[in-house]
Amino acid sequence: MMAQHVVFDELGGPEVLRIEEVELGGPGPGEVLLRVDALGLNRAEALFRSGGYYYQPTLPGSRIGYEAAGEVLAVGEGVTGFSVGDPC
Repeated sequence: MMAQHVVFDELGGPEVLRIEEVELGGPGPGEVLLRVDALGLNRAEALFRSGGYYYQPTLPGSRIGYEAAGEVLAVGEGVTGFSVGDPC
């Protein structure tokens, strides 16, 4: 399954952001796989992208966009509280 990630290879403003296609495997133990319908980039991520956060990003290809909403597509071994099809 292919997915998209928001990444950046240099510090800067929104113009350094790009979307990258990556191959995803299934979820591992304790993980869930989500279909993301909406993604939020918050103030902390803007500071991270610009180099103003309390730790520096790992470049190239640092990822952001950890606030998301969508649907659970798969659950890994040992996951409780989430089922395939759940909104999240």
